[in-house]
Amino acid sequence: MATYYRPIARYDHARPDGALPLAGGPLWFDTVELLRRDAPPQLSPAHSAPTEVVARLTAPRAPVAGLELSEPRLMGILNVTPDSFSDGGLHFEPASALAHTRDMIGAGAAIIDVGGESTRPGASEIPIDEEIRRTAPVIAAIRAETDIPISIDTRKAPVAHAAHEAGANLINDVAGFTFDPDLAPFAASASLPVCVMHAQGTPDMMQVDPRYDNVALDVYDYLSDRVEVLTALGIPRDQIIVDPGIGFGKTLDHNLTLLQNLSLFHALGCPILLGASRKRFIGTIGGAEEARHRAPGSIAVAIAGVAQGVQMLRVHDVRETSEALRLWQSATLGQQGKD
Repeated sequence: MATYYRPIARYDHARPDGALPLAGGPLWFDTVELLRRDAPPQLSPAHSAPTEVVARLTAPRAPVAGLELSEPRLMGILNVTPDSFSDGGLHFEPASALAHTRDMIGAGAAIIDVGGESTRPGASEIPIDEEIRRTAPVIAAIRAETDIPISIDTRKAPVAHAAHEAGANLINDVAGFTFDPDLAPFAASASLPVCVMHAQGTPDMMQVDPRYDNVALDVYDYLSDRVEVLTALGIPRDQIIVDPGIGFGKTLDHNLTLLQNLSLFHALGCPILLGASRKRFIGTIGGAEEARHRAPGSIAVAIAGVAQGVQMLRVHDVRETSEALRLWQSATLGQQGKD
């Protein structure tokens, strides 16, 4: 039975001798939690973990799409859709999409994630041509103005190809590169970094009674398997971002368990993206029925992720998250964030 190693992330300024850096960033750890499917959790000194595990937990993460990841970066969400759960229709027109992009960049976004197909719970698939029509012109317009990294949020190879031609330089697939068998080979052939996310089921059915044996370990195993598939195709491990897929085929309890165990995913040796912004569980716990009113709760979850070493935050409320992140970094780490 496999053993999993979750570093207990810390950020206190009183750092003991022998503490190890977490993913090369400002956080550190001197203890790991040993997790097994057939035994209770156990705490152990960090140096007791296997050498290859320690190496993955501590190694600095390489730049991805030109972004340094020595501190958290903000991925601004640009949904050019009429029906996304939070902001559907708000930025559907190209002029509005470009104006919103300018606002997000000015507010601190380091990368823009452009999506043309809603993957909210209950959403249906749209035709490839329509998804391209929504995304490629907007990406080209953004690229004409700025060299900011652009991510295409898609499950489909033709959409990614058109987006790349328009100027996108990262593929973010909520289906973990399992929906379209041509997508991962395209990413490898184009030397594009990728973000691989876990989801249980497709958007139209994913919230219908999702079940796991152990949600943290099940998601870890899935992402580990997908990383192996992607590296076998020629995509370097350090160019693969992993996303546990908060809200995608998970109950409220599943989401909370994943959030409490985010540092586990550092053992994959990849940067971690957290995409919890405005999700339903935030409204349920925080009492904000409308998604647009969930910024405070979204920021709280984002900072909880940063406290576990997450390198990228996918957010709607860029300005507010950037301000909160700078204050958290100043108050806990004694540094001012660059975002």
